[in-house]
Amino acid sequence: MSVSVIEQLDEAARAVRARVDRVPAVGVVLGSGLGAWADGLGSLTRIPYADVPHMARSSVVGHAGNLCLGQVGAVPVACLQGRVHLYEGHALDRVVFGVRLLARLGCRAVVLTNAAGGLEPAWSPGDLMLVTDHLNLMGKNPLAGPNEAALGPRFPDMTQAYDRELSELARVAARETGVALREGVYAGLLGPTYETPAEIRMLRTLGATAVGMSTVPEVIALRHMGVRAAAVSCITNLAAGLSPTLLDHSEVEATAAKARDRFTALLSAWVARVGAAVAS
Repeated sequence: MSVSVIEQLDEAARAVRARVDRVPAVGVVLGSGLGAWADGLGSLTRIPYADVPHMARSSVVGHAGNLCLGQVGAVPVACLQGRVHLYEGHALDRVVFGVRLLARLGCRAVVLTNAAGGLEPAWSPGDLMLVTDHLNLMGKNPLAGPNEAALGPRFPDMTQAYDRELSELARVAARETGVALREGVYAGLLGPTYETPAEIRMLRTLGATAVGMSTVPEVIALRHMGVRAAAVSCITNLAAGLSPTLLDHSEVEATAAKARDRFTALLSAWVARVGAAVAS
């Protein structure tokens, strides 16, 4: 007999609660090369994905594969230190299982991060971009198939996929920390190939300012569950046709590492403000 997604989430949540008796208020998803932020959480408990029932493990360098529970100041946080992707061969319900688990554990808002290619020639590797909307060009949607009514409605509205209040709190945190924060539309593609120059021209015509291989399914799954979401991209390279060099994943990791201090300062200040907002 097959086990429903709800049953899987409940089993995973029980396993986590057996290790940590704390209800997180804010969830965080850390993308390629950005996982070090979780190491600085207060009262940190790190649970490998291998120890969480039904949780898939990433095979991509830069994704540690841990569920980290701790605190940012007084805000209890649950953090995915790395994610899995469609291009790794995982089913879409496995790709979004992590963020659904964050919601099941009690997170009322989730902030997501990713490494992305920049589509604006004037931008530079290391820039940070607040995601204001997305284009789902992955060819798949995590809600396709029978609807899990216990998770959310058949036809969820995506007008505010990226929560306006949470996004404004990111702007406030950026001003507070002195971190420059660009804004734009994130295009989600399947990967694992980087895009061709023609594809980049298409994406720019469609209004995208950054491109990556994650985040979009997670945001859809969260909004389906009624959980507020917002996202920031680290622009780790200029996209094909704009970059003077060939694209390589090692460049993604290196640029993310160089942006670490600014990223960490922004994310910590942002999470603290989001925690205060969801508690009020």
